[in-house]
Amino acid sequence: MINVTPVILCGGSGSRLWPLSRTGFPKQFLSLTGDDSLFQQVTKRIKSLGTAEINIANPLVVTGEDHRFLVVEQLREINNRAGVAILEPEARNTAPALTLAAISSLEDGVDSVLIVIPSDQIISNQIDYNSTLSKAIAVANEGGIIILGVEPESPEAGYGYIQTKIEIGDHEEKGVHSVLRFVEKPDILTAQKYIDQGGFFWNAGIFVLKASTWIKALKVFNPVILKNCFAAWENRTQDEYLKTFFIRPGRKEYSAIDAISIDYAVMEHCPGSEIPMYMIPLNAGWSDLGSWDSVWSYLDKDSSGNASIGDVIVSDTNNTLIHASSRLVSLLGVDDLIVVENSDAVLIANKKKSQDVKILVDKLKARNRREYAIHRKVFRPWGWFDNLEESEKFKVKHILVKPKSAISLQKHEFRSEHWIVVKGIAEVTNGNKIFQIKENESTYIPIGQIHRLKNIGDVDLEIIEVQTGTYLGEDDIIRIEDTYGRVQA
Repeated sequence: MINVTPVILCGGSGSRLWPLSRTGFPKQFLSLTGDDSLFQQVTKRIKSLGTAEINIANPLVVTGEDHRFLVVEQLREINNRAGVAILEPEARNTAPALTLAAISSLEDGVDSVLIVIPSDQIISNQIDYNSTLSKAIAVANEGGIIILGVEPESPEAGYGYIQTKIEIGDHEEKGVHSVLRFVEKPDILTAQKYIDQGGFFWNAGIFVLKASTWIKALKVFNPVILKNCFAAWENRTQDEYLKTFFIRPGRKEYSAIDAISIDYAVMEHCPGSEIPMYMIPLNAGWSDLGSWDSVWSYLDKDSSGNASIGDVIVSDTNNTLIHASSRLVSLLGVDDLIVVENSDAVLIANKKKSQDVKILVDKLKARNRREYAIHRKVFRPWGWFDNLEESEKFKVKHILVKPKSAISLQKHEFRSEHWIVVKGIAEVTNGNKIFQIKENESTYIPIGQIHRLKNIGDVDLEIIEVQTGTYLGEDDIIRIEDTYGRVQA
């Protein structure tokens, strides 16, 4: 039996899918093509690989500190869990992330085959996906590095390319091709030349290799990253939430690591080296949904080429993507557009410019606009809050607390709060008093008062919170006790 550990890379902000994808809730956690998020879809896909010959372990997820509860909650929704979630103190690209995953895997004493998968891709053909990965696992178990490639459908500047040997050899007869070189995101004319020449594939970003093989490759091609990752691992801390172990590498040591991708750190150096490397074609309806144009390409369309989600009405409109989240969106007499409506922002773009949405996000960030990073509705491990209205002196929130969950025991330096229960029963800690309030009842939390809101019922608790004060930022929270490990020592 071959032991396999899925390594799901769950970082990145997906800024090209703004305004739905943001730093606080990036695209991998969005449901863009169905009921499940992209992260949930990849987790389900990889779990189905298990056979009598292949033992699939719980996924090892590499993500950021701010997304740890999103990972656990979305896995809980599909009756799954991560064995380990490695929480990067700050983003360092994919090579350090994979290195930590390999170190973690080897620490258990089992040299597992790692399937390294981005969390933001879609696959439409599960049968071919399983068949391809099963073949890759068998080859990787012999000590090689496998990368999956997708036969190009058109010249694309947004993908990296893999050039393979066209001649037939022992491996090629089994659909496993030797890799000649990697090419990072060429221009359109160069991409067309690759397609005309043949032997080039899109880099799907899915790697299959033993943990020891990755460590060996780093020793050859990038020993500094390996040294620094070991140092960060030695200074890690660990805690547990809902049977998922959160591992935090040493912040100081991890911050010293260069941000570098798997491709640049190792893969592009492998062809012709002592590290055997192969490409296996993936014919499974792959897409990385890297832009709104790719989302439009994947979705079902009407007779005029329009793809729509939400409350949408169109007339005399063609080849357009319309995504409505919170209200009716109507289009008349337009073509080739991307229209994405959210509760606090609207994007309207030429479909050919969808790769450039990041430019708008950079401008929002430069102007210190919160819309580049967080939504109006913000998720927390206990539930969520939606900022309904805000001015200089007051803020109104709709807050939902899940059954048997509670916010932290906390206080504020600059604001007071009024709570009105609109659904459920709340247990309130207000200073030295603990009491219950029901629907249509309320309480007042003065500035500086220690307080907590807890849902003691079996249904969602919903309240309206009105804040007043001289400063209403989310960082005005002094946590005293917290179920979710958010109190700093």
